[in-house]
Amino acid sequence: MPMTTRAGFVALIGEPNAGKSTLLNRMVGAKVSIVTHKVQTTRARIRGIAMEGEAQIVFVDTPGLFRPRRRLDRAMVKAAWGGAADADIVVLLIEAHRGMTEGVKAIIDRIADELPKGVRVALAINKIDRVKAEALLALTEELNAAYPFEKTFLISAERGHGVEDLKKWLGAQLPEGQWFYPEDQIADLPLRMIAAEVTREKLTLRLHEELPYQLTVETERWEEKPDGSARIDQLVYVARDGHKGIVLGRKGETIKAVGQAARAELMEFLGRPVHLFIQVKVRPNWLEEKERYSEMGLEFKDGD
Repeated sequence: MPMTTRAGFVALIGEPNAGKSTLLNRMVGAKVSIVTHKVQTTRARIRGIAMEGEAQIVFVDTPGLFRPRRRLDRAMVKAAWGGAADADIVVLLIEAHRGMTEGVKAIIDRIADELPKGVRVALAINKIDRVKAEALLALTEELNAAYPFEKTFLISAERGHGVEDLKKWLGAQLPEGQWFYPEDQIADLPLRMIAAEVTREKLTLRLHEELPYQLTVETERWEEKPDGSARIDQLVYVARDGHKGIVLGRKGETIKAVGQAARAELMEFLGRPVHLFIQVKVRPNWLEEKERYSEMGLEFKDGD
């Protein structure tokens, strides 16, 4: 008898820095979502694809849910709830050591309003290695009293504890049906966007506290060369002249180091030579330009 195939969408939601990108990368087995220690690094709804037996799990990694202030913040929060509303199963990820924060309460309060009736919600308490067993038990009870989660998982996305149990459960819960993607595909993002995300991650890691939040990376051009290599031209948009100086660094040292790190990762990811060229441009109003939002996979609305 042929095996029954299953396929469906799973959305990971939670506060910024709850570990959604780390969990996604752990379950997919490859780096498809950028992971940094800065909050709000995930902007677009990045999908990672994982196989679990005969089930294909398509993960929607949403931006962290927080109180939005700027237009970009509002677009990110809208994308997060939109990604969750389209999913078959939603997993709320929270940090064990932070517990029931005001942000977590706000998310739980909005679940009923934002998600269609019938969408199943599971709870994953992450970073369990940071708290004692008694505190973990009390937190589990508190969260389940606040919302009727279908199942609770205690995990460490970074170390892998409990992740396989979560993945197995998700695979078994998905609806029967044909796979959406080829078995060996791990993400449905265009390569141009993946390349831009890799460079943005390297900028985030390199600049730390200096990083201008009003910064975005776009892949302007992607050229396949006859020798099998790829030439990638990227633009880093910043809002002010002072930000351009920070990104370039003294004598261009910062952007050079970022380019080398991004190129090395892209070569490993693509399995072939890459020629990467990065320019930094000042665009004072890029946060108000519709094209920038489209490039990030976010919705732009006047008056939002």
